[in-house]
Amino acid sequence: MKVIANGRERPVDPEWTVAEFIESLGLDPRFVIVELNGEALERGRFPGVGLAEGDHIEVVRAVAGG
Repeated sequence: MKVIANGRERPVDPEWTVAEFIESLGLDPRFVIVELNGEALERGRFPGVGLAEGDHIEVVRAVAGG
């Protein structure tokens, strides 16, 4: 199955949740902001939201500093 992540097509396991996808990118789900199909997704929902073929997901890593 494939999704569009940050503008690039990426293969994903059909069973993956948003949290598992983020971890597959080498990121910690606690430190990212996610938009799924144009809607902001609350961090607490990452483990319970699955991905579907063709989903558009934007992942932004939160960075401290100024």
